[in-house]
Amino acid sequence: MASDANQKIDYVFKVVLIGDSAVGKSQILARFARDEFSLDSKATIGVEFQTRTLVIQHKSVKAQIWDTAGQERYRAVTSAYYRGAVGAMLVYDITKRQTFDHIPRWLEELRSHADKNIVIILIGNKSDLENQRAVPIEDAKEFAQKEGLFFLETSALEATNVETAFLTVLTEIFNIVNKKNLVADENQGNGNPSLAGKKIIVPGPAQVIPTKSSMCCRS
Repeated sequence: MASDANQKIDYVFKVVLIGDSAVGKSQILARFARDEFSLDSKATIGVEFQTRTLVIQHKSVKAQIWDTAGQERYRAVTSAYYRGAVGAMLVYDITKRQTFDHIPRWLEELRSHADKNIVIILIGNKSDLENQRAVPIEDAKEFAQKEGLFFLETSALEATNVETAFLTVLTEIFNIVNKKNLVADENQGNGNPSLAGKKIIVPGPAQVIPTKSSMCCRS
């Protein structure tokens, strides 16, 4: 694989992984960043991030994926952890109902710390353990729809939907940023291509990227 040291990077998108401890956040990250899975994964202490560069619509996008310990005692990392994040993956374990029941609390924390236009996907991990399922897919779909989130079930173990989940988030961010750039250009560049500004309504749940997000102009 060619090193991307000399490759021109058009965008860097920071995406955060959040959710309870042991739902598989680090495994999802390892699968996406290095295509690895380890059965004896240790708990993440504090915060770490990994990067992977992809091409989206002929542009080079570096995804900077941040992973944090899900334990309460690391909650102090929050504001720094969320700063600059344009995407978030809210992860629960389909075999542990409690991890799904905590999702509203994680979502609330995310919304109080992150940019209001952050692109969020709800992820039910460990879909390979269907025989131990404790969270019906309908419950998750309903929640995602109500909250306007993308939604997918993944298996980091079998590599199911992990790539799709990241691509869904990164492509959506890419589209939003490009719309912003168009708007900024029309205003003779007095807007910056960040995710501030108009409210973006992200339809959910989605297995595929919606062709276009509806823009809404209410303040």
